[in-house]
Amino acid sequence: MRPFDSRVPRPMLVSDFDYDLPEELIAQQPPAVRGTSRMLALTRNSGAYADHSFADLPELLEPGDLLVLNDSRVIPARLFANRTGLTTQRNSPAPTGRVEVLLTERLASEHNDWSSLVRPAKKVPPGETLLFAALGSTQPVLQATVIAAGEFGERTLRFDPVDDFYAALDRLGHLPLPPYIHRDATLPNTEEDLERYQTVFSRERGSAAAPTAGLHFTPEMLARLHARGIHTAYLTLHVGLGTFQPVRVERTEEIQLHAERYTLSTATAAALESARREGRRIVAVGTTTTRTLEHLARESERLDQPIQAQSGATSLFLSPGAEFKLISGLLTNFHLPQSTLLMLVSAFAGREQTLAAYLHAVEARYRFFSYGDCMLIL
Repeated sequence: MRPFDSRVPRPMLVSDFDYDLPEELIAQQPPAVRGTSRMLALTRNSGAYADHSFADLPELLEPGDLLVLNDSRVIPARLFANRTGLTTQRNSPAPTGRVEVLLTERLASEHNDWSSLVRPAKKVPPGETLLFAALGSTQPVLQATVIAAGEFGERTLRFDPVDDFYAALDRLGHLPLPPYIHRDATLPNTEEDLERYQTVFSRERGSAAAPTAGLHFTPEMLARLHARGIHTAYLTLHVGLGTFQPVRVERTEEIQLHAERYTLSTATAAALESARREGRRIVAVGTTTTRTLEHLARESERLDQPIQAQSGATSLFLSPGAEFKLISGLLTNFHLPQSTLLMLVSAFAGREQTLAAYLHAVEARYRFFSYGDCMLIL
């Protein structure tokens, strides 16, 4: 970890958020039983940390705390397609090559348009037709045209109309497990991954990755929280490029996130305003929830009005120096070195304190990333 003196007026670098992680600490499977992960508790104002288990969460929170969770559901967004080459003969295109497609966001349009990442992207220019068939079949279930191209493999796909698009995805797609979770991409998802890469409270489908801090929760844990007088509320943020896009710049000030869509219900808006008015702690479960809540707080402040039910998009990037206007606690997994998610955690808990806690987590053999252990920061 390179020393960083906040008193020295120099740009903050992405490399300031690096740390050494042995590959064997990257969790390849979820814990055998959901909810049995370890949990590192970090105190913001002192930097003190202590080893716990996730089962200790109700005792570490206080009656009256409001725990906010993201109920987005992961879709089988990883697809394989045969490209056909540029053609205007849409009724009988001939396959010419295989590409991998990750759907990242359904766009607001009159058509079934999706932002996506395509690999290898250079072989898929605008105008290309893609045919999506089930494993072992040559009969296309879905067909799409590339209507726009971005700089880093982004493609906008327009799918031809079908009776039930999500049913077709369920037939064709794979859950988009992160690349550091090693699976054979040619095989269907395992039953374990299909169950465990979703939160038990997921409802609104649309995410290209799981809001992983929520993976630890069980119905029993939610009941224990309720019995202790801890409130829960839900919002929806569909995880897309804004969460997992790689950082391609050197200075954090140059980072610009892709927008991700969120929905806030009337009930959750009222719960947030009630907690804020009564001075009760608002604890975000995950970085996606954090970004949404802090975006809402900034909009509320800008408009000089209470937080209200709404749908919208946020590209809010939080790094050290950012002011947190709504949350006073965060439950989160351990994140990749030099990632925007680690920068967000460092903004909330302090860079030096966060990296010191990560160093302890490495030495104590915590499990990292999506299927790994978690941190509670209060």
